Amino acid sequence: MAEVKMPQLGETVVEGTITKWLKQEGDTVEEDELLVEISTDKVDSEVPSSVGGVLKKILVPEGETVSVGTALAVIEGEGESGGDSGGGAEAQAAEASKEEAPREEAPREEAPKQEAEQPQAQQAQEVQEKAKPAEDKPAATKEPEPSAGQQAPPETAPAAAAAQAGGQAASGDTSKRGIISPLVRRLAEENDVDLSTVAGTGTGGRIRKQDVLRFIEERKGRPSAPAAAAASGGGAAPSPAPAAQPAAAPQRDPGTREELVPWTNIRRRTAEHMVASSRTVARAWNAVEVDWTNVVKLRAAAKEGFKAAEGFNLTFMPFLCKAVCDTLMEMPELNATFDEENQANLVKRYVNLGIAVALEGGGLIVPVIKDADSRNIPGLARAVNDIATRARSKKLTPDDLTGGTFTITNPGPFGSKLSVPIIPQNQTAILAFEAIEKKVVVVGEDDQIAIRSRGFLPLSWDHRIIDGAEAAQFLARLAERIETTDFSADLSQYL
Repeated sequence: MAEVKMPQLGETVVEGTITKWLKQEGDTVEEDELLVEISTDKVDSEVPSSVGGVLKKILVPEGETVSVGTALAVIEGEGESGGDSGGGAEAQAAEASKEEAPREEAPREEAPKQEAEQPQAQQAQEVQEKAKPAEDKPAATKEPEPSAGQQAPPETAPAAAAAQAGGQAASGDTSKRGIISPLVRRLAEENDVDLSTVAGTGTGGRIRKQDVLRFIEERKGRPSAPAAAAASGGGAAPSPAPAAQPAAAPQRDPGTREELVPWTNIRRRTAEHMVASSRTVARAWNAVEVDWTNVVKLRAAAKEGFKAAEGFNLTFMPFLCKAVCDTLMEMPELNATFDEENQANLVKRYVNLGIAVALEGGGLIVPVIKDADSRNIPGLARAVNDIATRARSKKLTPDDLTGGTFTITNPGPFGSKLSVPIIPQNQTAILAFEAIEKKVVVVGEDDQIAIRSRGFLPLSWDHRIIDGAEAAQFLARLAERIETTDFSADLSQYL
C-alpha cells in the first residue's frame, strides 16, 4: 500500500483544496497518470499519481482543504493483493484468530456436541432465510386491510425521501454521513432542507454541497402531499369545484430568484489579493488613445501564413507586449518594486511580463512570461498562447505565477472600452488593453477626415513609486511606438 500525499506546489504554498478526483475508488491508476485536481492560492493543478496500482481509498473528499503532506488517498500497488488475500488477509486472519481464541479453549468433550448441533443450526438458518421476506415487510402491511371505501394514507414526500436516503446510506459506507461542513449546513438552513432526508454521495456517505443543491432542484419538481395523494387515487374523492371558481395564484419558490454560489479557491484568493493591493497601493491612473491602423493591416497580411506555420491565431497581444517591453527597457522606473524597508524603489532592467487570463467557468489568473524583453513578436505570440492554454487546462506550475515585474490585462475582446484595473502587489503598474474599433478621426496637418482603428490603453500606477508625469510620458512613448514602428521584419517569414 502507498499513500498519495498533498504535494508542495510552491515554496510558499502550505495548503490546498481538493476540487475534483479524476479517478474513483476501485479504478486502476498508472504511475504519473493524473489523479486529482488541487487548487492553491498560487495555481490550480492536476496532480499525477506517484505510484501505479488500484485506488483503494479516497481519504480527503472534494471541497476539503488540507495542509501539505496530508495523505489524500491509498493506492494498492502491483503485486499487492487486497480483500481476502495478501497482507490484508493475513491481518484479518490474525484478528479472527484472536476473536476465536476463547472458543478453542472450550473443553474437548464438548466438540462432538458442537459438531452434532452444527447441521441443525444450518437447517434453522435456512428456514429463517426462507421466512425473511415475510418478516421484513413494514409493520403497516401486517395491519388489517382497510374496509370498503377506505384507503391507506399515502406516504408523504419527505418520509419517502428519508426512506430512500436511508436505503442508499445503508447500502454503503456511512461513517462520515454525520460530518457536515459549515457551507452545507448553511445552505440547508437557508433553503429549509432537512439533511436527514438528503442522500450523501461523498466519501463515507458524507453530504456534499452538490447533494443539497440536487435535493433542492428535485424538490421543486416534486408535487405536494395532497397533489400526490390525488394523483395516486388516495383519500376520499374530492367534490367537484364550482365552474366559476378562479384559478389559485401560482406559488413562487423563493429559491428560484436567488442562488448561493460558493467561492472557488481562486475566487477567494483573488479577492484577498485585490483587497490587499487596494489597501496598500496609492493607485492613480490615466489613459491614452492609440491608432492601431498600421498594426491591423500588418496582422491581416500575416495571419494566414502565421496560423499555417504555428497552428494558432496571431492576435494583437504580441504587438502590444513587444511595444511594452521596449518602452519599459527605455523607462525602467515603471518596472520597479516599492521597497519600504530600504526606503527605495527596486528598479528591474529586465521584463517578466504578466498576462491576465480569464478562466473558463470563472476566475482570473496571471501567468508570467519570463524575460519577455528578449523575445520578438513570434516568440511573444508563442509564449502568450502557451501560458493561456496551460492556464485554461490547469497545467501551470507555481513558477509560472511568480516573478512578474509588469502586467497586461486584456478586457478588449469582451467589448470593454475603458477600465481601471487593480495593480498586482509588488509591481508599479498594470496596463489594460481595450477594444480596437474603427473611428472617424481627423488626421494629418491638412485636417483630413479618415477611418482609423483606435483603442484606449489605460494605465493604473502606484503613486508611491512614480508620479503623473512619468505615467503620462510612458503612455505617450508607448502609443508612439505602436503607431510608428514597422513590425514587419519580425513577421517577414509569414508574409
